[in-house]
Amino acid sequence: MSVIAMWAHPRAVSTAFLRMMAERGDVTVVHEPLVLLTDHGEVSVPGPDGGTAVLRSPGDLLAHLAALGRERPVFFKDTLEYHYQHLFDHPERIAGFRHTFIVRDPARAIASHHAVKPEVTCSEIGYEHQWDLFELAWRTTGERPVVVRAERLLADPAGVVSAYCERVGLPYVPEALSWRPGERAEWRPNRRWHLDVMASSAFRAPEREYAVTVDNDERLRSFHEHHLPYYERLIEHAL
Repeated sequence: MSVIAMWAHPRAVSTAFLRMMAERGDVTVVHEPLVLLTDHGEVSVPGPDGGTAVLRSPGDLLAHLAALGRERPVFFKDTLEYHYQHLFDHPERIAGFRHTFIVRDPARAIASHHAVKPEVTCSEIGYEHQWDLFELAWRTTGERPVVVRAERLLADPAGVVSAYCERVGLPYVPEALSWRPGERAEWRPNRRWHLDVMASSAFRAPEREYAVTVDNDERLRSFHEHHLPYYERLIEHAL
């Protein structure tokens, strides 16, 4: 079985990573199935026959991903604004997956998150959830998860993606590092979060300044103080 999970906090450049994986053409790509299931009560994912399966429970979703992975490699990514208690209650359901994480400097990520969702709460920033799942994945699989730093990915896409592929057992496909801009159907339910990647054609650092940041907003600063220790633990394991 080959199922590769990428666990991200929101605004971590993870959707661009998924877009690159889709460009490869040799893996089945699944976009944020747990987020979509939590937000909408159901999620449409690729079926084994090339069609679509609609799933309505975490257990059915994880079993479906495992079944897909017996046909050909699967890559799915999810964001961790939610805790996903099901994973902690049933770790055996993700024991056969290869777990990877992507993290971005929290000051930048928090400002970006707030720009999309001003009512964001501290827990939704996601680094604490990431660290909890990192520990669970390591404990459950016996293998230390791969961690990608978004800044390194943006600075050296070829080097980071090549190293990532080696760690997860995929061939490196340099042609996948660029793609045509545009929307993918699976992005539409939560479209506002994916505008940057829809306009992109490669990994590039966004040139944007935010009006509200951890430097000028007390609430965001408190979020940063809470999540920074978890980020620092995660990057100790980065590629």
